[in-house]
Amino acid sequence: MATSSPFPYPSGPADGTPVGGSLRHAHWWQRPWVRYGAPSTLLAISGLVILALVREETGTEGFLVGLGLAVLPVPLLLASFRWLDRVEPGPWRNLLFCFAWGACAAALIAIVANSFATRWIATATADPSSADTLGATVIAPVVEESAKAAAVLLVFLFRRRDFTGIIDGVVVAGVTATGFAFTENILYLGTAFGTDQMTGGTGIASVTAATFFVRIIMSPFAHPLFTVLTGIGFGVAALAGDRARFRRVAFPLAGLLLAMGMHAMWNGSASFGEYGFFAVYAAFMVPIFGLLTWLVIWTRQRELRTVREELPAYAVAGWLDPAEPYALGSMRARRIARAHARRHAGRGAAREVARYEAYATSLAFLRHRARRGRAGAGFTVREQELLGELWRRREAARPALVHAARVTSPPPPAMAPPWPVHGVYGAYGANSAHGAYGRPHRPAPHPAYNPYRS
Repeated sequence: MATSSPFPYPSGPADGTPVGGSLRHAHWWQRPWVRYGAPSTLLAISGLVILALVREETGTEGFLVGLGLAVLPVPLLLASFRWLDRVEPGPWRNLLFCFAWGACAAALIAIVANSFATRWIATATADPSSADTLGATVIAPVVEESAKAAAVLLVFLFRRRDFTGIIDGVVVAGVTATGFAFTENILYLGTAFGTDQMTGGTGIASVTAATFFVRIIMSPFAHPLFTVLTGIGFGVAALAGDRARFRRVAFPLAGLLLAMGMHAMWNGSASFGEYGFFAVYAAFMVPIFGLLTWLVIWTRQRELRTVREELPAYAVAGWLDPAEPYALGSMRARRIARAHARRHAGRGAAREVARYEAYATSLAFLRHRARRGRAGAGFTVREQELLGELWRRREAARPALVHAARVTSPPPPAMAPPWPVHGVYGAYGANSAHGAYGRPHRPAPHPAYNPYRS
């Protein structure tokens, strides 16, 4: 390790001692069996209850048909959100919790609350049709978006270290909404199949086919799109400093209200006339989907730029090789580094490189927040933890990242020689740019051009 480094080597995490003291003095609710066991038990019970309710509503055959059709868009949506999260990938357990919360807890809350509210409105007004419309356009958006937002809030509060910006909010909210839409699609498709069984509908004219086209083909992104607005609000709050309490409360609430408004407009599109659904779809859903897609991709590129700008300070201090900030700021270079490690040292080395990339990205974001005064009191401890994780993996990761930097670094710029080049037709002849024998002239690059090449 370079002696010029201003950072002391973080011996705390290296010896396995938890930062902040032993768990023997932690409160009972901070113990691992409580923190992991209680949510798992709650989600398991919710899953069993929602399974029984949906099966009772659709029947066994309808449930199986709905399950088989509803699962089709799930891998694509999850892969999309995971792709967005590749710059600083969060733990799988967070995503698993969010999907399970959406599919089990949020769906159960929505079914119970929506049914109760609709029945109460129908009894109070003695008008079941208006109760259904009011329930779909007012009650359902409020209940469902609040239930999905609860998962985002829980991750924001209890997994704050993994929730650092807009992309994290988008991923957490999107995965939660994907789980919710999965359960809801089972219910709708299974009910549609039961209707076709009773009426004899078959083929493309069946209710099942129409429901599949609208919910799976045209709008698989509807629920994720609504809840992503809430996630963006929490992401902006995560970027705010500890003293910006108003922003930390106002932006999540604003995102939740926008999500409810879009959801209400989507549910109410059927009451806008014969072509109301298609008008709302074309005029609002598709443009907003495109705008949010551009926003998250732009944010992803900005995160990579932050990595390239913040990590050179640690290279100067001796913690990183000078080539690493360039490689860590490029997704292509990261892939090449993992492939290089896998090819020469096996899958275990590739996993170590992936972990190294994730820790380095977290370090860059931490330093970026610190320079803006938003890192909080635990900056030094967290920085030492991340530096320790990088230092323990340097032997496996550094050669692969240096190789990736050499492969992906830009080629030397074309430089005109300081002397005139004379071709067979003279200094300005047709072949003058290719030398006397028609061969391209390749001047040697300046020695200081590329520090990544040996």
